[in-house]
Amino acid sequence: MSDFELIETREDLDSLAQDLLGEKVLAVDTEADSFYHYFDKTCLVQIATRKQIYLVDPLAIGGPSELEPLGPVFASPDIRKIFHAAEYDIFVLKRDCNFEFANLFDTMVSAQLLGYPSVGLAGIASRHFDVNLPKDEQRSDWSRRPLTAKQLSYAASDVLYLVQLAEKLGRELREKKRMKWAKEEFETLCQRAWPDRDFDDLGYLRIKGARKLDPKALSVLRELYLVRDKRAREMDRPPFKVLGNRTLLEIAERRPKKLAELGEIKGITDLLLRRLGREVMAAVREGRKEEHGPIPKAAPSGRRRMDRHADRRLTALKRWRTGRASDLDLDPGVLCPNSALEAIAWRAPESASDLEELPELKGWFIREFGAEVVSVASDADGGSGGS
Repeated sequence: MSDFELIETREDLDSLAQDLLGEKVLAVDTEADSFYHYFDKTCLVQIATRKQIYLVDPLAIGGPSELEPLGPVFASPDIRKIFHAAEYDIFVLKRDCNFEFANLFDTMVSAQLLGYPSVGLAGIASRHFDVNLPKDEQRSDWSRRPLTAKQLSYAASDVLYLVQLAEKLGRELREKKRMKWAKEEFETLCQRAWPDRDFDDLGYLRIKGARKLDPKALSVLRELYLVRDKRAREMDRPPFKVLGNRTLLEIAERRPKKLAELGEIKGITDLLLRRLGREVMAAVREGRKEEHGPIPKAAPSGRRRMDRHADRRLTALKRWRTGRASDLDLDPGVLCPNSALEAIAWRAPESASDLEELPELKGWFIREFGAEVVSVASDADGGSGGS
């Protein structure tokens, strides 16, 4: 594995940030700790130039907010930032550091637009460089210090090949005349914003099997869900590591009246019984006091029931997508997801400009294929252009 420099002080970070502003291209990745904490955070930022890899440790410096000196680097339109599957990295960096992004290149998105059968970093690196990138630290706890030699080596490997990989993918995108598609996808990633995460009061209804419970059991499940979240916050652990969903369901169904009965339920260990037993029993008693009212309807998915005209258009559009995706050697879902096809079928477009009203459609798709899908939808209507 290539050498790397560990950045653990604000002074070294300031110096690195100034040096990076002189680079033309950087590879970037992040590691977070969502699998181990309720309040997850950015735990490591990997940055590679053409000559050197840097592993920036925000926890050693004082926390993710101390990554501030890197802000101008990520915002600079003169420096290309290469990520693989950038969406989550951008999410955590915007959330934790309020960074802005410009001039991004995503190797996973590029591989998708090129029709690669495997778009994971390990698969693409193996394809182009005949190397096997390590995978054994994917579920590692990146918040623990000190980081191990294996963790550091794994983190460095994630950016080791990205600059070269982006160059190869860039050439392929230009050869296939899909670079404009990619750039539009990259810009969308740069501009994306995420709402603040609020507590989901109805999250218990999304537990698999919850909606099949009787009203009394569902009332108990709601109380258990609230207790679990409260303890998860206090312990700073993911809720599923406090009590698993299947255990919650079984407690709700059996509604134990004694600690001994609770202890018989799968997933309830002696340690958990000592730490949480009384709170769980209190939740069961609270839930038993009254039956759950009518179950709120699930949030609308945005999908509407097709009438026969729209259904006919959708069938024709799917047939068109299958053939066109095959011609382009693209995954059909990359060319046009089902949700976008459904939106087109409902809109019954009469011209490509009608497609611009549909937020489900990407600009490059409308430009490249708008006329085709309008023709397909119109032909499905017998040439009438609508229903």
